[in-house]
Amino acid sequence: MDDVMKTFTHDNLFASDLILDAIYEGGTAGNVGDDPISKIVPGVGNMGGFRYAGRGEEKRIAVLYTSGEDKDWPDTFDLRLGRFHYYGDNRTPGHELHDTRKGGNRFLRTIFDRLHSKGEEWRSIPPIFVFEKYPTENSKRSVRFRGLLVPGAPGLTSSEDLVAIWRIKDGARFQNYRATFTILDVAHINRRWIESVVEGREDESMAPEAWMEWKRSKRHIPLVVEPTLEIRTTEEQIPGDRMGKKILKAVYDHFSDDPIAFERFAADLYAMSDTRVIVDEVTRASMDGGRDAVGRYKLGLDEDPVYVSFSLEAKCYRPPVVGGTTSTVGVKEVSRLISRLLHRQFGVLVTTSIVAKQAYEEVRQDGHPIVFVTGKDIVDILVRNGYSTVESVESLLTSKYPTKG
Repeated sequence: MDDVMKTFTHDNLFASDLILDAIYEGGTAGNVGDDPISKIVPGVGNMGGFRYAGRGEEKRIAVLYTSGEDKDWPDTFDLRLGRFHYYGDNRTPGHELHDTRKGGNRFLRTIFDRLHSKGEEWRSIPPIFVFEKYPTENSKRSVRFRGLLVPGAPGLTSSEDLVAIWRIKDGARFQNYRATFTILDVAHINRRWIESVVEGREDESMAPEAWMEWKRSKRHIPLVVEPTLEIRTTEEQIPGDRMGKKILKAVYDHFSDDPIAFERFAADLYAMSDTRVIVDEVTRASMDGGRDAVGRYKLGLDEDPVYVSFSLEAKCYRPPVVGGTTSTVGVKEVSRLISRLLHRQFGVLVTTSIVAKQAYEEVRQDGHPIVFVTGKDIVDILVRNGYSTVESVESLLTSKYPTKG
C-alpha cells in the first residue's frame, strides 16, 4: 500500500507540508525520538493522544492521534460525511471526567464550549490535526495524516456533538467523552502556515480556505466523499482481531441451538447501534418458524419527528471464526426480506456470519434499501456499548437472552 501513497521519509519531516492521507515515516532508533508528529507539527510533543502547542487554555495548535487499536474506545472516521468521532482520555476508573494527566477532556470541554458560545469565542479554537497510526516497513511509528478538524458538525446540536458516556471496568463506573469533529475540505496544508500558527502570528494568506471560512462565519465545510457501490469482502464482514473473533464465537455459540432467541437479541442490537432506532415488536414469522422485528427510524426534529418503518430479519448462521463449514446469507434469504418489506421503507438483516458476494451485489446494484449487519458489525456494536470482553458479552447473553439449549 505504501508504494501508491505519497510518503515522506523521517529525514524530511522538518520541511514537509501536510498532504491528506499521506504517510509520514517514523524513525528507527527505538525511542520516543522516532515519533514523526513532533517533527511535522513543532512544539506539540512526541507522546499521547492529545498534543498541543501553547500554554494554559490558549492552545495555538492541537493534534489528535489515534491508534485505532483500543476496542473499548473505537475512534472512527466517517469519510462519507466528513466526520471524525474521537474518545477522550479518561479511560480508567478512579478519576473525575476532567481529571486526566494530559488534560484532553478539559481541552474538549473548552473548545466545544467556545463552539456553542453566543459570542465569537469560536474564533479562538486552534487548528486541530488528526493523525492515525500507520506502521510501515521502515518504522512502526509511522503515521497517516487524516485531516484538519474543527469541533462539531452540520446538523448536530450542543447535546449531540460532545457527549459524556458512562462505562464500567472491573466493576467500577466512570465517564468519558465522545466528541464529533468535522474534517474540513482541505487537501494540502502549507508548512509555513503551520509554523506561523505555532509561533502565534498566523499568516492567513497561507491558511486553507475552508479554515478561513470557519474563522469568518463558524461554517463547517466537510470533506464529503461521494458514495460508490460498496460490496464488503468476507474479511471486512468478520472481526479481524482475536478478541473480536472470541466475542462473535460467544454470540454464535449462545444462540446456535435457539435461533428464535437470537431474533430478540438482533432487534435489540440494532437499537443499540443508533439512538433513533425504535423496535416496536418482534413477531413470529408465518412460514419458517423464525421471527421478524418491525420498527421505526426517527428523522427530523424531536419536537416534530418523522418516522420511516423497517422490517428486520436475523440469521444465526455459522461464521468463519467458529470453524467447520461457514453458512452465508445468500440470494434466497435476501430476496425473502425484500419481498416482505411491503409498505415498509427499508429492511435490516442481522447475521452472525457474512453476506455472500452475489447477494450483496444484487442488493446494492438494484438499489434495494437493505441494511446488512454482519459478524463484525455485531462485535463493533457490542464494544461501543461497553461489552468489550467475552466475559461481559456472555454475562449479557445469559442474563437477558436465556435459550432453550
